[in-house]
Amino acid sequence: MTTLPIIFRDGHLFVEIDGWLWLFDTGAPASFGESNEITLDAQCSRLSNGYMGLSASTLSQFTGVECRGLIGADILGKFDHLLDVPSGTVTISTDDLEHTGKTLPLSEFMGIPILTARIASSDYRMFFDTGAQISYFQEDTITDFPSAGTVTDFYPGVGQFQTDTHQVQVGLGDCAFTLRCGTLPGLLGATLMMAGTSGIVGNQIMENRVIGYFPRRNVLCL
Repeated sequence: MTTLPIIFRDGHLFVEIDGWLWLFDTGAPASFGESNEITLDAQCSRLSNGYMGLSASTLSQFTGVECRGLIGADILGKFDHLLDVPSGTVTISTDDLEHTGKTLPLSEFMGIPILTARIASSDYRMFFDTGAQISYFQEDTITDFPSAGTVTDFYPGVGQFQTDTHQVQVGLGDCAFTLRCGTLPGLLGATLMMAGTSGIVGNQIMENRVIGYFPRRNVLCL
């Protein structure tokens, strides 16, 4: 078991390892960084130097935070995680960790977790992406919700883009959230449909609570 600092900065979630910040990103299939390996809870994993046009340098530019790289689903999926953003810590373990909150079942696509969200009395499959500073909802009904301005975001293979956002009421199990949601552009939005999903739940749900992310058991605890 390893406990590390976790930092929520400029809408992005970073874990600090040996004095360096790494983006903690459940929504990215592959990890990468300036170093060729990374060690978590005594487990060493090899890294490439980039993924679909993203490098540590471009990631630092897009997030506005200097970071060493990105830890994605290929590595995060090996561990249990207790993410306590209010206290600024994450516990990572190859052993099973416990959380007393409400349990949500997860499925996955290419290692990326998928949960069920309730919006306007309907259920939607959505990716759980801790690398996403806002959430996304690809249905036309997003315009029924209050406007929340324009956001500049980025995505591997696409780079930066702008999206109009809305404040959407989202239910996850027994928990209710108001999430700032945009829409993904073009082919990126079409990729969601290929996975049978309608959007992305971003890291906004983590700001004020402890979350248990247990990908080996396909469970998220709120």
